[in-house]
Amino acid sequence: MVTAVPGRNDPCPCGSGRKFKACCGRLPDRQRAGEPDEPSEDQTALVDELGELALLIDAGHYLELEQRARRLLSAQPALGAAWQLLGIALRAQSKDPLPALERAAQLLPHDPVAQLNLGNAYGRVGRLREAAISFNRALELRQQFPEAYANLAAVQIELGQFHQAESSCREALKIRPDYTDALRNAAVAQMHLGRNEEAHLNCTRALQLEPDSAATLNALGNVLRHMARLDEAMVCFRRALHLQPDFAEAHVNLANALRSVGQLDAAAASYRRALECRPDFVAAHAELATTLRLQRRTAECEASCARALALDPRHVPALVALAELRADLGHFSAAEEIFRRAIAIDPQAVEPCAGIARLRRLTRADSDWLASACRLIESGGSASRQLQLHFAVAKYFDDTGQYDQAFAHFRRANELSRQCGSVHDRDAMTRAVDRLMRTSSVDMRLSAIAMPDSSRPVFVVGMLRSGTTLAEQILAAHPAVYGAGELSFWSSQAGILTAEAEADTATLATLAHDYLQLLAGLSAGALRVVDKMPTNFFFLGLIHAALPNARIIHMQRNPIDTCLSIYFQQFEAANTYTNDLHDLAHYYREYRRIMQHWRSTLPPGALLEVPYEGLVADPETWSRRMIGFIGLPWDPHCLEFYKAERAVVTASKWQVRQKINNTSVNRWQHYADHVEPLRSLLE
Repeated sequence: MVTAVPGRNDPCPCGSGRKFKACCGRLPDRQRAGEPDEPSEDQTALVDELGELALLIDAGHYLELEQRARRLLSAQPALGAAWQLLGIALRAQSKDPLPALERAAQLLPHDPVAQLNLGNAYGRVGRLREAAISFNRALELRQQFPEAYANLAAVQIELGQFHQAESSCREALKIRPDYTDALRNAAVAQMHLGRNEEAHLNCTRALQLEPDSAATLNALGNVLRHMARLDEAMVCFRRALHLQPDFAEAHVNLANALRSVGQLDAAAASYRRALECRPDFVAAHAELATTLRLQRRTAECEASCARALALDPRHVPALVALAELRADLGHFSAAEEIFRRAIAIDPQAVEPCAGIARLRRLTRADSDWLASACRLIESGGSASRQLQLHFAVAKYFDDTGQYDQAFAHFRRANELSRQCGSVHDRDAMTRAVDRLMRTSSVDMRLSAIAMPDSSRPVFVVGMLRSGTTLAEQILAAHPAVYGAGELSFWSSQAGILTAEAEADTATLATLAHDYLQLLAGLSAGALRVVDKMPTNFFFLGLIHAALPNARIIHMQRNPIDTCLSIYFQQFEAANTYTNDLHDLAHYYREYRRIMQHWRSTLPPGALLEVPYEGLVADPETWSRRMIGFIGLPWDPHCLEFYKAERAVVTASKWQVRQKINNTSVNRWQHYADHVEPLRSLLE
């Protein structure tokens, strides 16, 4: 039996922040104005009983609390405070507290804490608009209620009402300037509004107040991820998980960051850990599906989508993942049908609306789609939301030949993209290329030492949007070739060999062995396996040193066409150079500089240069040349690459399923009035 009952003016043990007499120790409603101020003996006994129940919360004895609250309610079913305590007990045992808290709010219509608790319960089960109503009622009853403001902000964030959420946090912080929940929620709202620096300051301040807060570390990690500071973000998520290993949201956020840097296996493992913590976490199922899709594990992706939709048939992100999977496989009509199903569920959803634009060439007959997309733009929202719509609308105008309007939307999309990422550091890029060129001399000397003689690896490299997907699709149409897509192996391993750590043959041999094992796991029987990670051009010295018999195909395209095509696509925030024409021009020059270095250092026969324009003008000649270069006999299937059933997960998934054409050659001339920063690349 608990005996240390709180005094009537002590803080209530339920955590409401109110005095005990105004919360769980509230006198029964029959004591009215005009009656004696001193409670009766029965009332005093009831207050003592409620106090003992409240103290069971501190002791963590929730089953006993539930049992005693139910006994009390059997005698006094109209006792609102007991219903509140029952709700707390049920919630702590992962039972449904909502009926108890709804009854408490009915019985205590003027109690702001009852409304707060009910709002929290609605929020936990996704009834967000009802939660917002309860929090607003609480604030009507008590204006100086920072918890209600902060929790209302959390719901507003879930509803995408980021300006309102920031305003709610501001009100909470007026009342309690050091309130970490409000600081954290303000940061999340500001992050979605593209104000990353302010978000970072608020998270940092919250963490200073509570250094061991897993929730704040998780929020800070998300802010850093939006700033493209991915390594720091992952440190925050891992610290949060060290403090709270079953923090499912932090597992998902760590997985999102890992996926952003191409560590798909590690990302999938983190999503699965989130699902171990919370098997019914619909968002984790949907994000795992996307990761499996990027790994081209189509059957597993489909299964994850099915699990998400079994839990919530109206979960739009799961429908989006399923639609993208259909598109990867070339089933574009089916993908559009699923996107439209998602739009019918949530007309304000951006991803399915934008997704339709990527499935086919739009025409003026798509005016209804255009009107819907423009309405979504006008409705406002976060920078990350708006930029997707501007890219999609820009594609409509590009497809329909309205190029000035298209470029205006492309420009706006990239302005918003810059708000969601970090500034491109041109000097750092130049230093990185200088370092690679210096260390490559070590790699070249070691390449003369015996290394694995496998000729299975084929690398297709070049700038993004230079035709690497087309080249892979042609090669993979050969029956002896497997197209592995974009493998992140070399970008993740390249840090092993730096200017500060001299290369050695043992390290190179380990890299070669591990890479060949990776290829074997992807396709045990193919004579050649194509890795078309475009940015492997950075690591050609290391690749050749470890795998001297690998063949490297370098795709080249008109530099302005290449840079504009990049500018016209949405990329991960880690690609900091893609949303500014001056940054693109600088990056292209550095790419060209390092490729010239490889031409002068790689041995003859290791590298085949393929002009994109030549390939589309004379596909058979250049296709035969590529097949011969990788040491295989010609096969006519290579000219029918667009019929292949394989999954294609890049932005070119629609284009590479069309017969080869030259519509993208000299495309930049439609935008001649807008490309001044790129013109010097033609010199």
